Parts: sequence; C-alpha cells; structure tokens
Amino acid sequence: MDLLLLGLIAVVFLAAGAVKGVSGMGLPTFSVALLGLFMPTATAATLMLLPSLLTNIAQCIGPHARALARRLWPLWLMLAVATVWSPLPDLGSAGAGARAALGGVLVAYGVWGLARPALRGPGRFERPLGGVAGALSGLLTAATGVFVMPMVPYLQSLRLEKDAMIQALGLSFLVATLALAVRLGPLAVLSGAAVPLTGHAIALGAAFAGLRFGSLLRQRLPILVFQRALYSVFLALGALMLARAL
Repeated sequence: MDLLLLGLIAVVFLAAGAVKGVSGMGLPTFSVALLGLFMPTATAATLMLLPSLLTNIAQCIGPHARALARRLWPLWLMLAVATVWSPLPDLGSAGAGARAALGGVLVAYGVWGLARPALRGPGRFERPLGGVAGALSGLLTAATGVFVMPMVPYLQSLRLEKDAMIQALGLSFLVATLALAVRLGPLAVLSGAAVPLTGHAIALGAAFAGLRFGSLLRQRLPILVFQRALYSVFLALGALMLARAL
C-alpha cells in the first residue's frame, strides 16, 4: 500500500474520530462514505470495523446499561438478526449497487438532519417500533456498511437524557458493528487482505486521536452549528456517490 493511501486513511479516521468525539456518533458513516470514494465499499467497511468496535466499547461505559437494555432489546435483537441474515444484496455481492445504496442512505440522513423534523415519542408502541427500526437498520447495514437510518431517529424520538443517549448510541452501534462483522465473515478477511496491518493500525490510532480531539472540541463548539455542517457533508457525499454509481 502506497504512502498516499495510508495518509488518506489516517486523515479520514482522524476526522471520523473527531466527529464521533463531538457528536457521539458518525465514525462508521463518515469513514465509509469518504473511503468509499477511492476504494471498494466492502474494503472501506472492513477498515472501519475495528476502530468502530473499540471506540463504541469506550462509549458504552456508563451507568445506564441495564435500563437501556430493558428498553432497547427489541431494537438490538432485530438489528442483529436483519444484519446477519438479510436476504438483500450485501457489500460483497451488490457491486455498484452497494455504492448507490450507500449514497442514498447518506442523502436521506443528510436531508433528515438538516430538516430536523419534530419526532413524536413511540409511547406504548415503543417495543414493536423498536423492532421495526432495528430490522430496517439491519437491512441497510448489510447493504451499505453504515447503521444510522432509521436507528438514530428512533433513538432520538425516545428523548433520553444526554448521557443516556450517548451510551445508547454506543451500545447500539456496538451491536451493529459486531453483527456486520459476522455478516461479512470471509469477505472481511479477503477485503482486509487488501489493506496491510499497517493500514488497520493507522486507522485505529487515528480514530482514537480524533475521538480525543473531538471530545475536547465539544466543550467549545456550538453543537448545532457542527451538526448542520456535518449533515451537509453527508448530503454532498451521498449525492456524489449516487452520481458516480448511476
């Protein structure tokens, strides 16, 4: 692997880690979207797995795990099931379709984030709606390697306290990352072979450095301004990927 590509990996994961440090999410989405511009989506998803797994483990630490598990187990169960056993084309078999699907998800996520629609709480339908959100998120995870829609809007509709929300995102993304690793299976090994261990080590180190920087930046940066800029980037990246795939 040439130095230019290693440098690009470092920059992408530094930025993706910073995004996660500021907002509590976005590392898989941001890294796969950018890496997917210059490498196969399956390879990008494989590079993302270890940084996403370990940063999510760090984010999972907190006092709300038991209460969150009681509320979110339908979401997590269906997310895992749909990711591992999705009947739809996945990262390994969809070819250009994977890039188009990823672009579509990014456009939808960007538009939703910029529009900031008011979300009603699920009320007494929380568990069945959680299962539906998990299943749909799992199908998209298997096809694109990112796991934001509709899982993040569903979690936000629960109106959790800030620290509980950060922990809920970490636990949910951890489930999605593990399920995606199982889904990719041998494909992860083959795709990972395209990137030497040096590339994976750089991705991991850069992600944690970015996470630390983002957590410090969060204290000074107006979160609404940051989020609008981030969703605009997702929208632009999705539109670019759709244009290249279609």
